[in-house]
Amino acid sequence: MIETQQMISIDAAIDQVWGYVNDIRQWASLVPGCRDCAVINAQDSRWTLKVGVGGLVRTVNVMVHVDAWDAPQQVQFSYRLEGDPVVGSGSYVASRRAAQATDVTLMVRVEGSGPMSPLWEAMSRPLLPQLAKSFIVQLKTEIEKAAHARAAQDGPVTDGRSGLRLLGRRLRELWRTLFGCA
Repeated sequence: MIETQQMISIDAAIDQVWGYVNDIRQWASLVPGCRDCAVINAQDSRWTLKVGVGGLVRTVNVMVHVDAWDAPQQVQFSYRLEGDPVVGSGSYVASRRAAQATDVTLMVRVEGSGPMSPLWEAMSRPLLPQLAKSFIVQLKTEIEKAAHARAAQDGPVTDGRSGLRLLGRRLRELWRTLFGCA
């Protein structure tokens, strides 16, 4: 079995982070080598990945199951490769650091079985942390890009109504930060 844990801080409110994370298609789009994500239902999807080590490149189908959605702090998931003796699990955990800052931890575990398992794990051990790091950095980039676009869209106050909406939004964010509730 191999596993990795990656942590990152995202310059966006935890609700903005969750707004991105709660769509499994967006997760798949950030996975290096992902060619397709077919959503089966709210918990299950099939991802088609092109993976490679050295000169060996192949396409695999991964059945991903979300074991638990716990908005906005946590996602627990498991997966298995179709046609290969490989299973795994992981978690996404977010915590509010400030009104516009969220800490995220991603943990991924992979377990192979059968006679080729030791060789497979030896080849994959250095790659898993790189893949997870690439994923979480891309997650940060996409969420911050969306958060900054939203802030720019809010723009400067030009009339009383938009000013009141902006004030109301900021007061709600302050309330959530101070008291940890909506």
